[in-house]
Amino acid sequence: MNFSEIGLHPAILKALTDSGYSQPTAVQQQAIPAALAGRDLMVSSQTGSGKTAAFMLPALHLFATQKRPATARANAPAHRSEPSRGHDRLRFQPAQPLMLVLTPTRELALQVTAATEKYGRQLHQVRAVAILGGMPYPKQMELLGRNPDILVATPGRLIDHMSSGKIDFSQLQILVLDEADRMLDMGFIEDIERIVAATPSARQTLLFSATLDGTIGDMAQRMTRSALRIQVDATSARHDHIEQRMHFVDDLAHKNRLLDHLLRDASIDQALVFTATKRDADTLSDRLNIAGLNAAALHGDMHQGARNRTLTAMRRGQLRILVATDVAARGIDVPTITHVFNYDLPKAAEDYVHRIGRTGRAGRSGLAISLVHHAEHFNVRKIERFTKQMIPVEVVVGHEPTRRAPSASPRPTGKPAWKGSEKRSFGPPAGQADSRFSKPAARRRDGAAARPSFHDTAKPGSSARGGQRSYGDR
Repeated sequence: MNFSEIGLHPAILKALTDSGYSQPTAVQQQAIPAALAGRDLMVSSQTGSGKTAAFMLPALHLFATQKRPATARANAPAHRSEPSRGHDRLRFQPAQPLMLVLTPTRELALQVTAATEKYGRQLHQVRAVAILGGMPYPKQMELLGRNPDILVATPGRLIDHMSSGKIDFSQLQILVLDEADRMLDMGFIEDIERIVAATPSARQTLLFSATLDGTIGDMAQRMTRSALRIQVDATSARHDHIEQRMHFVDDLAHKNRLLDHLLRDASIDQALVFTATKRDADTLSDRLNIAGLNAAALHGDMHQGARNRTLTAMRRGQLRILVATDVAARGIDVPTITHVFNYDLPKAAEDYVHRIGRTGRAGRSGLAISLVHHAEHFNVRKIERFTKQMIPVEVVVGHEPTRRAPSASPRPTGKPAWKGSEKRSFGPPAGQADSRFSKPAARRRDGAAARPSFHDTAKPGSSARGGQRSYGDR
């Protein structure tokens, strides 16, 4: 199947062809026809599966074909002057979007807006804008003043404009909740319910999430009407095109030396390094630059302009290493990221899958490497149970941990695989300890010296204890 067989508007097909797209992904093949038919959708698919096009293409098709006063909307004044005590007072007319896309982070909102502009570049009457935190208020007022057809927003900032009467949802036709599970994790449930309550009940609702179970499933049922459930490439699915490795470290100094060594691999085009906190992202970025590695940090405390410049440099290939927190990295889509490093393991197993999905984009292969302290074995077990894959352990000569690990010998060729319905045990036999997380062995006296190019000491507050870290960016 190709996009022309789906029945999209010719202008959209031309934009897709110009962008090099011809074959829809699996989730697009199922979601686009159903959305074109007006169905509410509950979609679960893994990161990088093409979900943005799955909800945006049918919406653009609708706006390009439906008969509506597009000229009136385009020419409608955003402001109206009326006399008041001898002076002109500027009165703002609320924006009336036809489509609302809610995203958990600023980066994802900007990514969705950029994709919309690409898909709809031939539809000059359809306009899309992003409203998000960190953007100057006058700029947001200017964007809302254009009375956009498609509004992409983060929940908190959207609530601010709703409260001040700057947005009217009476004309809304389509509501999209993108990465709904992440919005719930970030505590946006009350904001989402308030926003949904302000939209027309006759709207079409499209919900995309990594999982449709538990709380997110209950919310989806409340917000949709007879929704079609689509599950393609679930979050727990294997990333066969992404090789996964794990290196054990003894302490923070050992972790820093090993990361420095690994980042000097000539096969790395661009790398994304995940830290648990914003402070660690800044600290690690500084250390990497001192060591002569081209790195920059990305986290929620940065001004939006700085975040945009950092991402632009990454996409243009001007930046080789990006050190980021989970929240800031949500929505990053840079096809040239060949390696993902978990400097700190994520708190949730689902986040591990999202992290490693930042590499291996658009059918490419990638490598995901986790630096794991021996005390983090419970986190590793959770990840392996969730992904139904064992993460192979490797040892770098000269940077071996002083504690024993089963992969001290060279790793066998090929990646461990889960075949068919084969059952695997995630723990040792009853009464035995897992050798990967064994007690300390006698400390080696012939260990390799630390690299002089990388700082071994940490700033106050840093730690290598993994699970005991503070997840400040959540």
